[in-house]
Amino acid sequence: MAEIELATPAPKPERAKPAELVQLIVFRLGDEDYGIRIEQVKEVTVTPEVARMPKTPPFIKGIANLRGDIIAILDLEERFRLRPVGRELPERTYTVAVEAADYTLGLVVREVPRPFTLPLSQIEPAPEFVQDASARDKYLEGIAKLPDGGIIIVLDMRKLLTPSEVMKLPGKETSS
Repeated sequence: MAEIELATPAPKPERAKPAELVQLIVFRLGDEDYGIRIEQVKEVTVTPEVARMPKTPPFIKGIANLRGDIIAILDLEERFRLRPVGRELPERTYTVAVEAADYTLGLVVREVPRPFTLPLSQIEPAPEFVQDASARDKYLEGIAKLPDGGIIIVLDMRKLLTPSEVMKLPGKETSS
């Protein structure tokens, strides 16, 4: 009697796990691209009318009514000292409303922000020497290296302001 060989199924080739993707909202500050994770962005809109507030740092432009919510409007070019001398904000700007901890901020940007998706593996930790030494928390999540040689500086909005700066936000002051 002939023996019957049972065929064992050939092992399936292992599929490479899909790279974990990160979606960013990218905008320019000065001459560089910056990004924020899309889950931290509430909306992008044309900058509403901004009312100046007394006793706030110069980079806080004031407050605005954004769909019924009063939010502080920040100028990150001024905060990071990135605006070239003599180059003021254009008449029409855009506001990226971002949620950070227990407050919402509006970030003023010159151009319409754009979505950008990349593998998480392309974001490297930011070197210590590029972090703001005076800030208690480090607000740079990392540096995204792009295939064309460019970079996107990825911000962590939850750590952008120091606790004392948060307390100076309009509507955050404690009464004494």
